[in-house]
Amino acid sequence: MELKLIDEQGQAGTTVSVSDGLFGRDYNESLVHQLVVAYQANARAGNSAQLTRSEVRHSTKKPWKQKGTGRARIGTTASPLWRSGGRAFPNSPDENFSHKVNRKMYRAGIAAILSQLAREDRLTVVENFTVEAPKTRLVVQKLKSLGVDSALLVTDDLNDNLMLASRNLPNVLVLEPKQADPLSLIRFPRVVMTRGAVAKLEELLG
Repeated sequence: MELKLIDEQGQAGTTVSVSDGLFGRDYNESLVHQLVVAYQANARAGNSAQLTRSEVRHSTKKPWKQKGTGRARIGTTASPLWRSGGRAFPNSPDENFSHKVNRKMYRAGIAAILSQLAREDRLTVVENFTVEAPKTRLVVQKLKSLGVDSALLVTDDLNDNLMLASRNLPNVLVLEPKQADPLSLIRFPRVVMTRGAVAKLEELLG
């Protein structure tokens, strides 16, 4: 399979040969959905805690006698039925939200996303993407020459200049090939990859 290779002036000069297994796969919506849900769940941390009936502060005195009042019997104000009582099934900081995704499923899902990006013409392959100084305007100028204003940039040469120059752009994210996640790949309207990043992805996911 061949993809157009864009030069620094934004012109399509030559083509680059890529793997059909990575960029020519059919789109599997259910697999991609499972991949994105698992990625978001695995990034989730238990940060809320509630008290059980044994942990809530309460008196151990029986609120009223067992019989003769006409009201329902009650033994403790810590009951989950009471407004000030504990929770029956409380949230815990140790709760595990992670989803398991097999390696074969993950590779197939990423390949389906990359293939769909190529079919929809949302994937741009460039020879390289570097800046001479940590200046944000240099990254903006390079993206503008490619006709892009919001993009995920996947590069095999992530140096300090590029990191510092792109970190103030809210609509640009720069990652290495091994950091490319399914959520970022589908979230941005355009994905810009260097030729070296494409080769690295083929090595990692092939």
